[in-house]
Amino acid sequence: MLSGFRLSRKLNRSFTVSFLLFLLLAVFGCFMALPLIFAVNNAFKPLDELFIFPPRMFVNNPTADNFYDLLALMGNSWVPLSRYIANTLFITVVGTVGHILLASAAAYPLAKYRFPGSKTLFNIVVLSLMFSVAVTSIPNYMVMSWLGWINTHASIIVPSLAFSLGLFLMKQFMEQIPDALLEAAKIDGADEYRIYWTIVMPNVKPAWLTLMILQFPILWGSDGGNFIYSENLKTLHYALGQITQGGIARAGVGAAVALMLMIVPITLFIISQSSVIQTMATSGMKE
Repeated sequence: MLSGFRLSRKLNRSFTVSFLLFLLLAVFGCFMALPLIFAVNNAFKPLDELFIFPPRMFVNNPTADNFYDLLALMGNSWVPLSRYIANTLFITVVGTVGHILLASAAAYPLAKYRFPGSKTLFNIVVLSLMFSVAVTSIPNYMVMSWLGWINTHASIIVPSLAFSLGLFLMKQFMEQIPDALLEAAKIDGADEYRIYWTIVMPNVKPAWLTLMILQFPILWGSDGGNFIYSENLKTLHYALGQITQGGIARAGVGAAVALMLMIVPITLFIISQSSVIQTMATSGMKE
């Protein structure tokens, strides 16, 4: 009877700790969700509520006028909204997929083969992580100018392919794949391309999904900067940003723009997060 009482106390204590841990995580989760909740409510606030001080978290009189005004302003543009969306999707999809393929293809030999200069190459990649985008912006512009790619989508896509963090991340994950698994595939007659595509890439799925989540918002939020000048080649971020430059009268439209630009990256993260936190299929295998 005494042992049963002790077991009951142990179970109750475990349940209490689990409940407190869940409660703590829920509080932190709600705190981290506050900016998103605030942005959603701002998008549906009328102008009089947007300028109330102190600001209110929740909207009292929700309205869709901000979105109607946004559609009206975009409808008066001489470049169709669909053109901006198509440009943004092209840059984002090609840049993200291309970077994942290029980074993984370059990381595979660095992770699984030893050749002269491999350590030096990887050290250069690690060193490049120290430099911010602002430091490399002028060299990037000079290279794009020499190649004649200024005012083309390639001026944004090509530099994104050389995102050094992707190569570093993919190499670290590929090193966890047992060499015995690759040797078994070679014995069965698989060539390097088949091993890379059917064995390596599925086993590093959490890595390239994480890389996709990191790279997609960067390209989705790109406005072309100093690389694109033609209006027909501009991105959605640039077009919506120009609309919000109309002063206080367009504050509501600006809130709607902020929400629209957030929807796609957040949706991508929600869809991919379950796969990102998965462990590798070969994590339990040993040499």
